[in-house]
Order: sequence, then structure tokens, then C-alpha cells
Amino acid sequence: MAFRPLVSIQSPKAEKTSTTKLPAVFSAPIRSDLVVSVHTRMNKNHRQPYAVSKLAGEQTSAQSWGTGRAVSRIPRVAGGGTHRSGQGAFGNMCRGGRMFGATKVWRKWHIKVSKGQRRYATCSALSASALAPLVLARGHRIENIAEVPLVIADVEIDSIVKTKEAVALLNAVGATADLERVAASRNIRTGKGKARNRRYVQKRGPLLIHNKEKGNDALVHAFRNVQGLDLCNVNRLNLLQLAPGGHVGRFVIWTESAFKALDSIFGTKKTDSEQKTGFRVPMGILTNADIGRIINSEEVQSAIRPINLSKTFRPRKRNPLVNTGAMVKLNPFALTKKQRAIDASKRGAEKRKVKVAKNREFVKQLLAPSVAPVRGENEFAPF
Repeated sequence: MAFRPLVSIQSPKAEKTSTTKLPAVFSAPIRSDLVVSVHTRMNKNHRQPYAVSKLAGEQTSAQSWGTGRAVSRIPRVAGGGTHRSGQGAFGNMCRGGRMFGATKVWRKWHIKVSKGQRRYATCSALSASALAPLVLARGHRIENIAEVPLVIADVEIDSIVKTKEAVALLNAVGATADLERVAASRNIRTGKGKARNRRYVQKRGPLLIHNKEKGNDALVHAFRNVQGLDLCNVNRLNLLQLAPGGHVGRFVIWTESAFKALDSIFGTKKTDSEQKTGFRVPMGILTNADIGRIINSEEVQSAIRPINLSKTFRPRKRNPLVNTGAMVKLNPFALTKKQRAIDASKRGAEKRKVKVAKNREFVKQLLAPSVAPVRGENEFAPF
């Protein structure tokens, strides 16, 4: 994967922008399949149990009528004098009955995800956030920002206390277009969720990753009320925020201190992480993923054998029972035998033609109408 070794630190107040080294985590392989798998399992770990009442549908006095009454053996409500008496009860096919396979709160709601997979997926999501094509493909509006990843100097961040100052900074670095996209996408949720304290839905906007802890979180208080902007601490990166829906390429805004802390958190190619014991940034098997360029390089082409231009003719095997030429090679008399059969067939056809003509003539005479002979004037009957 091609990536730049240096990243510019954006500072609207400064006359000259500084640069910093690109952390090694941005060179990790982008395993979108692993991200989807880990996201699917992690997303189930904040669910709350739900179930129907264990008494639902069975709070009635009903008993089967048994056999011999030409009705099904479903339990039926006892009594008389009302429509309810005699109606089926309890079954999931009955009106007012319980559901089939009633839900229970002791279902397995949470799924464990191995630490190695979670770390690998996080590295992949971070690596994808540094590629502008993937960020654009996810729908973010990053046409006006200087570069990806977008790093803002701590001098700009530390002085922000009010939300209007935070909005002004986002406008200065060109992130306003993505926030406007989020505001325009806000709609009322379809379905019953609108009545269950989740009335509105909207798209995901930028993610601001900072390095501020509790007690020094004026930054969080300033940015948390910006619509469409999410915040996350660099020491507690969450895949559900880095790749919402399992789709990599989220627009991430970094603070300078958080960006520089990535090497100590995830390690580099040669050094282990300082926070994660024995962990090092995953590296791809191939340094250059352009296989076509590797194969067509002079080093590879000079070591392989040349193209074999001589073509060996391998005749196709013919079925002698179908192919006459193949049969003649095996049995030269086969051609004579076949010709004799053809001649015999012709002679038989001629004989049949003559015979059919004779038969037709006989039938014609047989079916001809009989005419009485005409007598002359002087002719008399012999009797």
C-alpha cells in the first residue's frame, strides 16, 4: 500500500504548517472482511434482554374436549352464554393464545470477540481512514480539507472552550461540508422506534479523536454539541465508531497529541506497543501488492524460461463407431463393407419401388366400378 511518510499539521492561526511522521498503524492491511465480522459481533454486546411475560396467553381456564366431537383437540374455554366459551385457547394459532417459542431473558445476548481480532480490525479501520478514496466512497464530503488524515495542531485545540469556537475551527479546516450533509440527512425514524426514545435518525459525520482525559476535558464540552460530530479518546478507540455499520473509511479528525500517540499505542514495524503487551502493528505479506508489476519486472522476467513457441500437434481421439476415417484406419475393409451396404440398400429400394407400383395397379383394377356389357339389337340372351 502506498502512503506518505509525512503528514501536515493544520493550524489556521500559524503562518507555516509543520509536519509529523505518519504512524505505522496506517500501513496495516485493510481487512474489510475481518472488520465486518468483528463489528457484527461487537454490535451485539450492548443489547438489553427482552421477553414476553411467561403468563401471556395462558391466563384462562381451558381444557380440550377430547375426541369424538368432530372438532380439534385444542384446549377450549369452558362455560357458556358467551362467544368466548368454546373458543380455542393457549395455542399459538388461537386468538389470544401464547406465541410460539416464547422469548426468554436468558437468551445468549452477548458474544465474545478475541482480543487479537479486535485489535487487527481496529488497525484496519484506522488504515482505511487515511485513504481518501475509501473516505469518499463512504459518503463523507472531504473535498475542501487539505489532506487525509486531517491533523489539527494542539495550539488550535487547547484554546477552544465554547462550541461556536469549535464550529469556527471546523469551518476553517474545511469539515463543514460533511456536517451539513449530516444535518440534511436528519429524518424521523420509520416504525415504532420513533415512540421509543429514538425518534430521529441521521448519517454519521466526522469523528474527532483527542487525547484529553477527565478533568481536562474542555475540548469535549466544546465539541460534543456539534451535530453529527462524534468524539473518542485515542486510548479507547472503538471499532463501532471507526467503522460504523462495518464499513471502513470514516472521516477522522485528529488532534496533534493523539496522532503522535498512535505509535506508542499500537507499536511500529520494529517495536512493540507500550500499552498492549506483545502487540505490534500487523503487516501485509506483500510489500508491493501490485502483482502484475512484480511479474512483469525485469528481475522476474530474466529468471524465468522464455515462452515456448513450438506447438506440438496432438491429434484428437476419434470414435471409430461414429467417425468413418477412424474406423478405416482400424479396419480397411470397413469402407468396402459400408459401400456394399449402400449398394444393397439402393437395390432394395428399387425392388420396393417396382413392387409398390404393381400393388397400386392391382388395387386400382380391384376398386374400378363394374359395367354391364351393352347388347346390340339382334343380340338376345342365351336363355
